Amino acid sequence: MAISGIKMLFGIRTTIGQEKIVAETLSNKMKHAQENVSAVAVIDGLKGYLILEAESEADVRKLVYKAPHVRGIVTGVIRPEEIEHFFETKSLTQGIERGDIIELTSGAFKGEKARVIRVDESKEKITVEIIEAAVPIPVTVDASSVRMIQKAS
Repeated sequence: MAISGIKMLFGIRTTIGQEKIVAETLSNKMKHAQENVSAVAVIDGLKGYLILEAESEADVRKLVYKAPHVRGIVTGVIRPEEIEHFFETKSLTQGIERGDIIELTSGAFKGEKARVIRVDESKEKITVEIIEAAVPIPVTVDASSVRMIQKAS
């Protein structure tokens, strides 16, 4: 049992893909209800789950009661150490090196394969040459718009 005023983390299962809708629904219920739930977190890398900060599991149960797309409550309290790796930031250019083959996932050259010429880690930009182009023209793209196909040998 929780000591009054001390917040703990609880997990709830949701329908996959409906996490943000459930979080919004619960946030609206939190404004109107008097439950001691102080936060709802949607974590991108955690599909089908939400994290709630509350004083007790009973408060969480009252809040999620009859909420759409809620599939259940994860038993037990979540320790912050168990989820802190979801909050670590890592560079988008990590693992991409000169000579790698990538696919462009957005922009004018979407779907094209390209060879990495240069990686600018500070700006998270990658300069590539389109493989199937008649004339090799260097194109600089954002690291978030590429997908690794093959590492350089």
